[in-house]
Amino acid sequence: MADAAVQETARETEVVVIGAGLSGVAAAITLRRAGFTDIVVLEKNDRLGGSWRDNTYPGCGCDVPSLLYEYSFAPGPWTRSFATQPEILNYLEATATTHGVERTIRYRTEVQGGSWDGRSGRWHLRTSAGPYTTRAVIVATGPWNQPRYPDLPGLEDFPGPAFHSARWDHAASPTGRSVAVIGNAASTVQFLPDLRRRAARVDIFQSTAPWVLPKPDYALPEPVRRLLHGHPAVRRLARGLNHWTQEAIGLALRHPWLLPPLEAVARLHLHRSVPDPELRQVLTPRHRLGARRLLASDTYYRTVTEPNVHLHPTRAARIDGHTVVGADGRQVHADLVILATGFRIGELSIARDLYGLDGRPLADTWRQGRHAYLGTSVSGYPNLFLLLGPNILSGTTAVPTVLEAQLRHITASLTHLRRSGHAAVDVRPEIQDAHTTAVRDALATTVYSTDPAGYYFGPPGLNTFCWPWSTRRLRRQLHKFDPGAYTWYPRQDTALPHQFRGTDTRPGTSARH
Repeated sequence: MADAAVQETARETEVVVIGAGLSGVAAAITLRRAGFTDIVVLEKNDRLGGSWRDNTYPGCGCDVPSLLYEYSFAPGPWTRSFATQPEILNYLEATATTHGVERTIRYRTEVQGGSWDGRSGRWHLRTSAGPYTTRAVIVATGPWNQPRYPDLPGLEDFPGPAFHSARWDHAASPTGRSVAVIGNAASTVQFLPDLRRRAARVDIFQSTAPWVLPKPDYALPEPVRRLLHGHPAVRRLARGLNHWTQEAIGLALRHPWLLPPLEAVARLHLHRSVPDPELRQVLTPRHRLGARRLLASDTYYRTVTEPNVHLHPTRAARIDGHTVVGADGRQVHADLVILATGFRIGELSIARDLYGLDGRPLADTWRQGRHAYLGTSVSGYPNLFLLLGPNILSGTTAVPTVLEAQLRHITASLTHLRRSGHAAVDVRPEIQDAHTTAVRDALATTVYSTDPAGYYFGPPGLNTFCWPWSTRRLRRQLHKFDPGAYTWYPRQDTALPHQFRGTDTRPGTSARH
């Protein structure tokens, strides 16, 4: 709870959006278009863009088609079939400017925590730029903002440059040097071709061989770009073709008996790209396609065959001076170390400092596994909404599609709240529990649950990332806003939220029986 002194100095607003990346920009635009103008976007950095601002490694780009990686209301001026990082960042900045988002962003403002105050029916937020009070909070920090650093003895004492691929040190040139790459996450597939051309030697420590599909990445001819930009019907058709291609892959991931043809395509891609049978064996995955993050590249396999690239089928165990030692005992010299170990996608750092109805931080509520109704609302945390929350993404659905569906749901909730005159909305615990159970039961038959040590699993050993059904079902469920799935708190009773659990408090009805 915020004390009186804090409340006097706090800046007040109707909605606070945390983060100004792809999710935060979409939230600000959608809210403004829905009539919510009293909003601020709090961004801890001095530039918008989120992961597309932070990831600047060579070759960084999108792994879904460009036409799917755009807001439906803002067609992108893409020059390639798969957009690059600079293109996407420019697109986000231009879209934000066009839609007036820049006026709502408060840069260099990090949200450090917040608590729900039942007496005022507002969230009190602590930030690096002072306190805020707000009616609703939308967490738009995304799952790819916390680099995962390995527990690697000796790393801190490495005498040369060492950095995570998501925090690329452009001052540490690899030219003419020996470089050790720890891990082979999605970033490795993208930066390796450039790194191989510049470094004298590249050693990759691979703990798990990924599945890699061909990637039809090519420059879009100018006539095609004009056609796509000038004829909306043509663009819709092209988007539809890309969408259904992704959905076909997603269908196989949800029904593993359909996977063999897709796995055959990936194996053929490997066989054609890598002539050495021993190297092919090292690069052959041991898990089902889609159980871990599925990669796409036309250059990775060929690059691994280059004479100055050496792939070691073992994890790195420790670093002794300039020597990286593998778990199998092999040793390599390194002048520079790059950590390609991905992100902590199963965690939300601010969850440790968001306190709900019972005075518990969200992290404690999630101790037995992250969960949220439709990946958006958590029972016990009124007027709090998550973008790209638990179990709402998949290996194939484009993020902007998910965001727009979620934001339609959120704006429907906030509109009901505004029109009904209630102070707060909170998803019913029994509704959330039923949804969580259905998700986990459905995941059990998908490929997403076949590798508990894989990309999608977080503590305590649960898949809290994947949506187990089709994109169509996701959009349908989010678009159908049901007020009866929520508890609605009248303004005069917000100081006693415990009295309303499980009661029928739909808009227009009494909170008490």
